[in-house]
Amino acid sequence: MQIRENYGPGKFGLSIEIFPPKTPAGDVALFENLDRLTAFQPGFISCTYGAGGSTGQRTVELCVEIQRRYGIAATAHFTCVGSTRQELLDWLTFARQSGIGNIMALRGDPPAGQTNFQPVAGGLRYANELVALIRQHDPGLGIGVGGYPEKHPEASDPQTDLDNLKRKVDGGADAIFTQLFFVNENFFRFRDRCEQAGIRVPIVPGIMPVTEFARIKRITSLCGAVFPIELATRLEAVQTDEAAQFEIGVDWAIRQCRELSTRGVPGLHFYALNKSPACELILKEIRRG
Repeated sequence: MQIRENYGPGKFGLSIEIFPPKTPAGDVALFENLDRLTAFQPGFISCTYGAGGSTGQRTVELCVEIQRRYGIAATAHFTCVGSTRQELLDWLTFARQSGIGNIMALRGDPPAGQTNFQPVAGGLRYANELVALIRQHDPGLGIGVGGYPEKHPEASDPQTDLDNLKRKVDGGADAIFTQLFFVNENFFRFRDRCEQAGIRVPIVPGIMPVTEFARIKRITSLCGAVFPIELATRLEAVQTDEAAQFEIGVDWAIRQCRELSTRGVPGLHFYALNKSPACELILKEIRRG
């Protein structure tokens, strides 16, 4: 299934994002968790692409294995970081020849030691350029792109960020998958602004359940997501109790997902962090209605 086929009338697209483990034991644990998550029949599973292209080949290999094991489409993440235009084309050819039909096209974060993104000589600077390159190289590929309900940390203002997103969509993206967020109203305002800007592709909310308060604080500080005071207060009160943190975070995500579903989102994209328990509980609850 290509990305574009996961959404539309009568459909509610589920997708799950994982990352390449660093050890053989991590691989075993990942597939044990995917054994459980694939029972919910996601339309696709996406796999991230390491900093500087460090897992480029590994990303494709994992996607191939996911498709072989589960018969579920995989989406390979792909960034501009550290690659010339020709190297990007070579990777696309490798991915396509390996049986990958979907790409998540991202600019990528600046390499360690850089405060601002700088392309290599002969490389690309923006995600919309990568989208256009993919669409030109292989028109049949499904293409997803990232969106930021609360603004990309590097964007000077929300309008500039929205203009950048529009360029990605106009370049050929099939769907937008948002950065994680915890305040639904921020997503709905973002969706309205996209509609006003003429963005017509599906906008899929990205959900990351809070299972460890310290970890989520680090993540939100990097991506700029708003962390609501109500949730922070509840988690701080139990920060030495892992089970209580897990319960609070899952409950918050369930309520988020239920409201998003009732207000017309085309699907949900879960940042699973290679673990299944939180996503399992959330999916079971929202499917109960």
